Amino acid sequence: MTSIAASTKENCVQYVLEGSIFSGGSVVQWLKDELHFFESSADSEKYAREVSDTGGVYVVPAFTGMGAPYWDMYARGCIMGITRGTKSAHIIRAALESIAFQTHDLVECMQKDTGIPLTALNVDGGASGNNFLMQFQSDILNIPVHRPEMKEITALGIAQLAGLAIGMFNSLEEIRAVQRNITVLNPAMSDETRTKLLRGWEKAVSRSRDWVEH
Repeated sequence: MTSIAASTKENCVQYVLEGSIFSGGSVVQWLKDELHFFESSADSEKYAREVSDTGGVYVVPAFTGMGAPYWDMYARGCIMGITRGTKSAHIIRAALESIAFQTHDLVECMQKDTGIPLTALNVDGGASGNNFLMQFQSDILNIPVHRPEMKEITALGIAQLAGLAIGMFNSLEEIRAVQRNITVLNPAMSDETRTKLLRGWEKAVSRSRDWVEH
């Protein structure tokens, strides 16, 4: 869906294409607070790196249904692919990967709607500090991920727009010209592996959908 992004002094309204993921970073909070897998959310990266892959495990964090592009209020969370050899590290890694998979679903939908291919993904917020997640996000999208040193971009953007309103900045172009320190993570996953992982994610999502009685 589209939302109003900004209105300039020239009364030129700009729109953004928006997608909603119901459970992204909250899946890490769930692992910490409810399953007690670790004491700090930052530890999720350390545990995810203890295993080379998820061992075929997928976490679908549909705690309150699935957002875009599924819009399934009857879906519920599930952990698929568990075997006798599954460890907590596998589940933690799968939970982190679920954030990237959901972002992939959104990006794919947006590209189909607009016909515009995404050449890079700009990220911010607390989850962007997780290096494992950001690298996996780059791998699964097969595009570079750009992470700014200043991760609270929403707050920064509000401050900059307020500065535009009071004359601190003369134009949006002047704001865009402000230099930022950016870390770039480039994809390093084979097409074969990416296709296999996405096929497994789609299968796991299909198991979680339409679970609650209507």
